[in-house]
Formats: sequence, C-alpha cells, structure tokens
Amino acid sequence: MASKISSILTAAATALAILSGSIAVPLLLRPFYAWHLAPLRLEGVLGLGREEILAVYDDVMDYCMGLRSDFAAGPLPFSSSGADHFADVRFLFLLDFFLLLGALAALAGLAVWRKKAGFSNYRFCDHTPGFWSACGLGAAFLLIAVLASLNFDRAFTVFHGIFFPGKSNWIFDVKTDPVILLLPQEYFRNCALLILGTLLLLGAFLVWWDFRENKKKRHGA
Repeated sequence: MASKISSILTAAATALAILSGSIAVPLLLRPFYAWHLAPLRLEGVLGLGREEILAVYDDVMDYCMGLRSDFAAGPLPFSSSGADHFADVRFLFLLDFFLLLGALAALAGLAVWRKKAGFSNYRFCDHTPGFWSACGLGAAFLLIAVLASLNFDRAFTVFHGIFFPGKSNWIFDVKTDPVILLLPQEYFRNCALLILGTLLLLGAFLVWWDFRENKKKRHGA
C-alpha cells in the first residue's frame, strides 16, 4: 500500500530540509569567510590584521547564531541602528536552524509512521518524493540565480526588501558602523553561490538516488 499524503508531506519536508540546510552551510562554515580575506583585500582595512578581522567576524556570528546575548564587533564601534539590523539577522538565522531541525524531525516522524503503519510513499509518475523536491527547488533557484546574475545589486536590494520589510537599517553608514567594510557585497554574493551550489548538489544526489532505485526496481522485476 502506498500513501499519497505521506509522499506529499515527505516531499515538502525534504524540500525544506534541503533549503534550510543549504542556507546553514555558509553560516556554519566560518573558514569560508577567512578564505575571502586575501582575494577581497580585507587585511589592513580599518587598520586590522587577519586575526583581528576574524575575531570581529566571530563576535558578529556568535551573536547572530545565538551563542552570545549581546551584539559586539570586536574593537569596532557600532550604532544602535546597526545593532538592531543584526538582531533582525539573528532572528532569521535562528529561524533557519529551527526550520532545518523541524524538517529533519518531520522526515524521521514520517519514516516511523510509514514503518509502523506498513505502507510506503506513493510514487507520482514513478518517482520518489525526493526527486520532486529536487526538481522543484532546482528549477526555482536556477531561475532566481539567472535573474540575480543579470543585476546583483538590484537582487541584493530586493532581498533586503523582502526579509527586512519597511526597514532601512541594513544600509550602513561606514562612519558609525565600520564593520560593513569587512562584509563587502562580493562576500554575500559568494555566500549565495555556495548556497545554490549546495542546494543543487543535494538535489542532484536525490535525482541520482531516484534513478538508482528505479533501475533496481526494473531489474528486480
């Protein structure tokens, strides 16, 4: 027996896990920022050396990831407006981790439910839920990537308009919030590329797994 409801819920949870997991990669992979210091010529900016810059980044990320309660940027000054923006960022980061854990818990719960009830996921057009999750996410984000590549500055502005509606505190004044000089737009562009690459890689794995299972099924028949 196969369940369409279980298949739809599994596809949705898988898509959410892939998306939130891909977003989490640049957040958790702190060396990714360190790799940008030389190419973006950040060393020496604001008179800070490599280790001092990394300490600033660690302070900011520790706050945004909920590892400390107060905002800090190493020895750099910051405005209340700048701190408020990072508080908004902190909410989004923690929301992403919550959604990732929730999606993984949902997938585990669905697997237990199927095992105890003795049914499997329904295969729409003879494909697994993971296949449809991968195709849907891949198509959507490839389209977004193409549009963003045409005008990244515009895409960057639209992104902030969507996730920080009605706010302008994400537009930093280097005089009051010099930390922004250590977080250039090129770095965020590369974070977006890392997210897209991770998402496509996970999606490709699910598509490969789907074809592998179909091949086994045909040979078994």
